[in-house]
Amino acid sequence: MMKIMRASFTHTVFRTFPSALCLLALTTGCSAPLDETKAEVSRPVKSLLVESPIGEGVRNFPGRIDSSKRADLAFRVRGKVSELLVKEGVEIKRDQILARLDQTDYKITLKDRQATWDRTSKDYERSKTLVQEGAISRRDYDAVEAAFKSADAALEQARQNLEYTHLRAPFDGQVANRNVDAFEEVIAGQTVFSIIDRRALEVQIDVAENIILALPSQTPGENRDKLDVWASFDNAPGRRFPLTFKEASNRADQQTQTFQVTFLLPPVDDVTILPGMTTSVVIDMSKLIDADSIYYLPLTAVVGDNTLASRVWVVDEDSMTVHERPVTVGRMVGRSIEVLDGLEPGLRVVTAGAAYLAEGMKVTLMKQTEQASQPRDEA
Repeated sequence: MMKIMRASFTHTVFRTFPSALCLLALTTGCSAPLDETKAEVSRPVKSLLVESPIGEGVRNFPGRIDSSKRADLAFRVRGKVSELLVKEGVEIKRDQILARLDQTDYKITLKDRQATWDRTSKDYERSKTLVQEGAISRRDYDAVEAAFKSADAALEQARQNLEYTHLRAPFDGQVANRNVDAFEEVIAGQTVFSIIDRRALEVQIDVAENIILALPSQTPGENRDKLDVWASFDNAPGRRFPLTFKEASNRADQQTQTFQVTFLLPPVDDVTILPGMTTSVVIDMSKLIDADSIYYLPLTAVVGDNTLASRVWVVDEDSMTVHERPVTVGRMVGRSIEVLDGLEPGLRVVTAGAAYLAEGMKVTLMKQTEQASQPRDEA
C-alpha cells in the first residue's frame, strides 16, 4: 500500500514540474529590464540671502531714551528718615538737601567723641613738656600721642556721620523716583531718590551684526563725521532731532544677538522728552563708507579656486543648482569678511560646505531652523 502511494506522488510531481518551469519562463520574459541608472545626488547646504549693501539706503530702528547723567542717592549711615524735602518730578540744584535722618543718636555720639578728644588733647600737650624734662619715658609719650590721634580720628568720623544724615544732590537735575517714606528706617546704601539730568539725554538702539561692523567703533575716526542720524517723536511730528554717536558695545546680547549703540541727544526746550520714552531712530548709511556697496559674509562662504582667486557659490533656486561667482574681498572682521565686488541683493549664497561643491551640482537648502546663525564677533 505504501509503495502504491509513493508512486502516485512521484507521478504527480513530475507532471506539474514542466508547467512550473514554463510559468517561470513566461514571467521572466515579460518583465521590463531593470533601471540601472541611479538618482542624481542632491547635497544639502546652508545658505543666506544677500541683503542690500550696508552703504545704501536709510535704516530705521526703535530707540529708547535714557539719561546719560543719573544717580541713585542713598544715605551713608543708617537711621530713621525725619524729613523728605522734595517730591518726584521737581527740579533740584547741586548740593541741595533732599532728605534728612533723625540726628539725635549722632549728636550724642559727637558729644562723647568731643569729650574724649578734649581729655586726650590735654594729656598730649602735658606729655610734650614732661618728655622733654625726662619725667616720662619716650614709650609713655608715644602711647599718649597715639591715644590723642585715635580720639582725633573718632571725632572727625562722628562729625562726618552727623553730616551724612543730610542727603544732598550731586548735580543739577530732576527727581525721577522716591523709594522711601518719611519716618521709615533705612540702612546705609539703601536708595532713597533716583535723580536724572534731563538736559543730558541719550538714545539707545539695538542693531544687527552687519550694521555694527560699519558703525564707528570706540576708536575715533572719519566715520563719525559721515554718520547722519536723527530721532523723531510722536509728540513732535515732522521734526528731526540730530543725534551724535557716543559708543557701541562690542559683544552681542546673549538673548537677541544684537549690539547696543548709544547716541547723544542735544537739549530740547520746546518738546517734552523724558527718560523711558520711545523714539524712532533713522540712520542714513549712504555716507557711512566710501565704497558704493560693501557686503558682509561669513568666512566659510568664501573659498578659493585653483588660482587662489576668491569666489562664492550662488544657488539658482529655480533649478536648485549652484554656480561659481568670483568676488573681490576686503578685510576680515571677526568671523565675517567684507565683499567689495561681485554680489548683489537677492542672491542666495552657500555659507557652509562650499569647498565640496562643483559647477552645476544639485543642492537642497536646509531649513532655516537647521541652519546655524551667522557668526558674531564677540571680541
